Amino acid sequence: MDHQRVVDWVDERIVERSGRVVVLFLVLTLVFTAGLGNVSTEAGTEQFAEDIPANQALEDINREFGASFESGSGSTQLIQRSRNVLAKPALLEMLRTQEALDDRTDLRVSSTSSAATVVAQTLDPEATTLDAQMTAVERASPSEIRAAVRENANNPGFTGTVSNDFNRRSASASATIGVVEHDVPGYESSAAGQGGTSPLTPIQQRAERVVATTSDDITVFGSGITADEFSSVITDSLLIVTPAAVIFIVFFLVVAYRDLLDLLLGGLSLLMTVIWTFGFLGLAGIPFSQMMIAVPPLLLAVGIDFGIHAINRYREDRADGHDIDGAMRLTTDQLLVAFFIVTGTTVIGFLSNLVSDLAPIRDFGIVAAVGIVFTFLIFGVFLPAAKVWIDRRRDDWPIPTFSETPLGAEGSRLGELLRGGVVVAGKAPALFLLVIVLVSAGAGAYATGVDTSFTQEDFLPPEETPDYLDALPEPFAPADYSVVATLNFLEEKFETTQGGSATVYLETNMERDTTLDEIHRAGDDPPDSFVRSGGRADAESIVTVIQSQAESDPEFRAVVDRNDPDGDGIPDRNLDDVYDALLDSSARAEALDYLSEDRRSTRIVYSTKASAGQNAVTEDARDVADRFRGDAVATGDTVVFKAVSDLILQSAISSLALALGATVAFLVFVYWLVEGYPSLGVANTVPIGVAVALIAGTMRLLSISFNAFTATILAITIGLGIDYSVHVVHRFVDERRSHSLFTALDRTVRGTGGALAGSMLTTTFGIGVLVLSLLQVLGQFGVLTALSITYSFFVSLLVLPSVLVLWDRYQGHDPEVPIGHGTTGGPARGDGVATDGGVVDAPAGERRTRPEAKQSKGRAARWER
Repeated sequence: MDHQRVVDWVDERIVERSGRVVVLFLVLTLVFTAGLGNVSTEAGTEQFAEDIPANQALEDINREFGASFESGSGSTQLIQRSRNVLAKPALLEMLRTQEALDDRTDLRVSSTSSAATVVAQTLDPEATTLDAQMTAVERASPSEIRAAVRENANNPGFTGTVSNDFNRRSASASATIGVVEHDVPGYESSAAGQGGTSPLTPIQQRAERVVATTSDDITVFGSGITADEFSSVITDSLLIVTPAAVIFIVFFLVVAYRDLLDLLLGGLSLLMTVIWTFGFLGLAGIPFSQMMIAVPPLLLAVGIDFGIHAINRYREDRADGHDIDGAMRLTTDQLLVAFFIVTGTTVIGFLSNLVSDLAPIRDFGIVAAVGIVFTFLIFGVFLPAAKVWIDRRRDDWPIPTFSETPLGAEGSRLGELLRGGVVVAGKAPALFLLVIVLVSAGAGAYATGVDTSFTQEDFLPPEETPDYLDALPEPFAPADYSVVATLNFLEEKFETTQGGSATVYLETNMERDTTLDEIHRAGDDPPDSFVRSGGRADAESIVTVIQSQAESDPEFRAVVDRNDPDGDGIPDRNLDDVYDALLDSSARAEALDYLSEDRRSTRIVYSTKASAGQNAVTEDARDVADRFRGDAVATGDTVVFKAVSDLILQSAISSLALALGATVAFLVFVYWLVEGYPSLGVANTVPIGVAVALIAGTMRLLSISFNAFTATILAITIGLGIDYSVHVVHRFVDERRSHSLFTALDRTVRGTGGALAGSMLTTTFGIGVLVLSLLQVLGQFGVLTALSITYSFFVSLLVLPSVLVLWDRYQGHDPEVPIGHGTTGGPARGDGVATDGGVVDAPAGERRTRPEAKQSKGRAARWER
């Protein structure tokens, strides 16, 4: 395959038909713009758990258990905070709030409950309505209220709703939780985590407005409020991050381009890249999630790099005396190949995320990869064509040209600073690389201690918004967020009474005689993370429902006794009759919470200690599940989140291995095809291995764990970092064919290094603005991505020259003679030697000139005198 024919064909369209190319790309931009209106959003943690077996079990539980009503039951929490929420004024305030909510038909309230309700019914057992309960409290004296509180000090239905600073003697507590139940049409309890939308959201938002008129001490909290913040945090983060990124990018582009028309052209190309990518998002029906917030900065990173390289290389060729057409042909002839290599490796880095079992990470990889391909087309074809079209007409426009000097030009201070790696490579390249290998190995070993995490709080804004964000004017000022503060308050105030839970989903024949005994025995000798009650695991199941109903219902107790030959209170024969009697009793609804209607599955909910960690709860829940006969699965939010956390680490390692292996294979093939030197592909990946080790070590040093966002960072480091080394290697080989070894290295780091420096600064700050995001994990992702780019830049300019020197030695090239001019690198050619194609080489420092000449190893290039 002669790749040069393809490059020549593209060159011809860019230079000779630049106007048509520009029009074509603008028309395609309009097409993709139409897709922007179809972009939907998806937020929260639920999207990450979709394919997790434990989460599928939880979905089965939500689908199979509970009575079949047209309306589902959702709840709202009323959190009351006061000096003493059990004092008479606070109790009345809670009851008035409950009544105000109950009176609103649009809130679809089915029931309310609170500590105030318990106290009122203790004062007056006949007070079954909220109005009667308020009357009971109003008529009671403070001492009678204290006595009623003390009477319920051992009542779990009361103590479970008050904070852990409850004082029995003084009958006081600083916080309490009331619960409002809603009948919501079509509502079903979600599986693990929280999604970005909820039918409870409008209900709870209206409830907030009602409560605001009745109380200053009560706040509304629930899944709808959380869902609202999941969604709004995306919008607020984009409103903050995008303008900041634009400011940084424009500033550095002004420094890099130093010309108004080039700046506008580069900015237009970046805008087109984002429009194309998100238009594709809408056309493909892929939702915009929190992870997608990172896509625009990543596209800007690569787009800025491509733009600066294209303009800078074009300026170099123009400075060498070439006209517009000749300079652009030389530029695209070299850069289209480099851009293709960069695009290929970057796409591999992003697509390596397809091995992840987490759908949002796979979607992120697909969208980012497609976006990089769009970036290649826009900056590799559109921008050069537009540049040619503009430069042909520049003199006719009253727009001043400020500077067209290339970055890193010979004699500039930047050019001298970039030569550090060349100096080291000229003195002790092998020793220097040995030190780098040892440092990288140490960083990699240190990085093995990086943690993994996945929590709901990762997707929520901070408890307190930084002052500098609060000071922003509208519409950039973030909303007032409360969920995390409320969650922290609940954890602090209700820690001892509000532990978590783990659920075992058991699929078995529930009418088998021994089933209930097996469920009961599974709670013997509970693991450390489970709450103990009477020496057994504190659990709720169909067994506890049967026991509870038997205590209060003599008729049902008789059924149990007839089918309980060993007298332990647990039936072990004729279970179908027992279930029939239970479902005909007042406990039908409760029974259907634990027994499926087809009697082929059940769930057992175990209480876990509030202090127990995610790992301990998950391991213990799985151990208990193994005690059951049948198909038992441990599930629940804690178990699902741990499974997601494990998959995050697995995704990070798998995508890294795939990205690294596929990148090496791709580079070896491409360099064999394009340059005739497959070993260059291996040399090209050495600095990336160093960068990956450094970024992984930095994660542990900064105490940043692998989470839903940072799980992709290692593959991204390969995808973006290879950009820098590819440009250096490709430029080096190009220069090496006409210059001595160190002259070629010097010209490479000054020319390409100057463009890389501008690209690095622009993208580092452009992506670094993610630290301004309201999501801490997104800020961490921004820091790590910026660092990975910085590492890749310095490694490419400091380490890669030494690698290339050793590569040159390995190939047996004479360092003083250009490749192809001696006896070892290819056909003998000397400076100014005539061949069949004419004079093909020029003294070091001059540009190549003959378009007819062919380089050795089958690579074609243009040379102009």
